[in-house]
Amino acid sequence: MADKKAILNIDGQEVELPVLSGTMGQDVIDVRSLGKYGHFTFDPGFLATGSCESAITFIDGANGVLLHRGYPIDELATKADYLEVCYLLLHGNAPSESEYKEFVDTINRHTMVHEGIEFFFRGFRRDAHPMAMLCGTVGALSSFYHRDLDITDPAQRVRCATRLVAKLPTIAAMCYKYSIGQKFVCPQNHLSYSENFLNMMFSVPAEECKIEPAVVRAMDKIFTLHADHEQNASTSTVRLAGSSGANPYACIAAGIASLWGPAHGGANEACLTMLEEIGSVDRIDEYVAKAKDKNDPFRLMGFGHRVYKNFDPRAKVMRETCHEVLDALGINDPLLDIAMRLEKIALEDEYFISKKLYPNVDFYSGIILKAIGIPTNMFTVIFALSRTIGWISHWHEMLSQPGAKIGRPRQLYTGELPRSFTPINKD
Repeated sequence: MADKKAILNIDGQEVELPVLSGTMGQDVIDVRSLGKYGHFTFDPGFLATGSCESAITFIDGANGVLLHRGYPIDELATKADYLEVCYLLLHGNAPSESEYKEFVDTINRHTMVHEGIEFFFRGFRRDAHPMAMLCGTVGALSSFYHRDLDITDPAQRVRCATRLVAKLPTIAAMCYKYSIGQKFVCPQNHLSYSENFLNMMFSVPAEECKIEPAVVRAMDKIFTLHADHEQNASTSTVRLAGSSGANPYACIAAGIASLWGPAHGGANEACLTMLEEIGSVDRIDEYVAKAKDKNDPFRLMGFGHRVYKNFDPRAKVMRETCHEVLDALGINDPLLDIAMRLEKIALEDEYFISKKLYPNVDFYSGIILKAIGIPTNMFTVIFALSRTIGWISHWHEMLSQPGAKIGRPRQLYTGELPRSFTPINKD
């Protein structure tokens, strides 16, 4: 922390506030003492407010940088598998060979879910949204695994974390199988994490399920590229819920509920909806013109990013993976033809280049998931599965820090002044 001060004039009084410096990124003004001067800050959406101190993920949106524990995301996506990234996020450092093997063995011991959860699913309607089933089931896990809920014990927190990472693919696949009326598929621990998930999604008792290696690699990269993204809405939701002392399953369920919002986790689903609206390659020019018209509300989904003002560092990896999957599967799908034509326009058209509206990770991940046969209503479920390690790592970090307090944002009150209540005549 640098020895810096910010000078404010509050009601004619000069006030010094500490300026704190992290290892990277912008300095922050510590406003915790403002309350004693009769003021607090107003920042809807927390766009200029640091809510916590964290050593997990760093983002520099202006320069297209995303680091997990100091490692660039493109290196992790191409040199590590998802479980290595899970270990890294949770424990702070990349695992050694022995640590990795022990971690994978631990995950494999917890991939199955309690038999009662199968009966729990029967309470859902078959046409329920998979995210509704996922949120309810994850929240209910605390009733099945209630012996490790002392959140003051770091060992119990880590056991809960590994249990969640292990069981989310099984539960996510159960959501899909239940929605289409098929039998649940048990995990196969001789398979890799990503292949196991795909097997639980697509295998049936009647025949052997063969999964293309390019699809397994793509699934693993999708998991890795969505593992964490700093203090976004769902991660902040998990931290806020966790600050009350809530159990980890309830906190992750809260994160899932936040992610379900279309402004957060539904971007790749929105991309596919847009492609369906365009309908054919012949109509692309019409929709590109609509996107360029500032008076037209139409937006090309999957292009540009709120955080990354230059380029999304995850998109390059996802683009290469997307083309690898399409080549391997040789799928003839009009929606994928539209997507590839839009990608070409965005990378060559001066309008998109000047505004840095490059295809982002959601654009490519949506195309991949569509190509391998995953329905759009499962896209956000897969996002939640991927992000669980990020959520639980932030929860664990928060509870490891001294002086943690329950979250309690302030407000700018704009309601009525004090007034007397006149009772109505009830006779």
